[in-house]
Amino acid sequence: MSTQGNDGHDWATWDAFHDAWRRLDRALDRAVQSGAGISVPEFEILIGLHRDPEHRLRVRDIASGIGWEKSRVSHQVTRMVSRGLVERADCPTDGRGSWVVMTTDGRRAVLAGIRAHTAALEDLFWRPVGTDADTLRSVSGRVDDAIGPDEHETERAG
Repeated sequence: MSTQGNDGHDWATWDAFHDAWRRLDRALDRAVQSGAGISVPEFEILIGLHRDPEHRLRVRDIASGIGWEKSRVSHQVTRMVSRGLVERADCPTDGRGSWVVMTTDGRRAVLAGIRAHTAALEDLFWRPVGTDADTLRSVSGRVDDAIGPDEHETERAG
């Protein structure tokens, strides 16, 4: 049975890539959730805060960094405040704005999430990729180039 469509493409290649990508994404999500007790949206926000030297960001900067709408980030931050992962702090230069600041519990959670994520990547990505890393990087770069700039990257640059 041929997997080639009328357009000459080997659709089995797309299916294999798409299935592996989706399953890897879900497996990494489960690893973070079980290893750190936080959701993936919480992990994404905490990673941004962790990378900032002062462990604090404005909602608009978090939104820009992870490609979410500001309202979605704001709602997620509210849930994270109630869990003790972050807190809001006044921004003296902007009366309407506030900082989102990582708490000690948030720092513990993100570090546990990083450990769980890294261990899962080792088992589920790095080992299987093995010596094909250069090929995968090359193909990924060509796909990324074909897609073009991320709309959020364009917004940050402009």
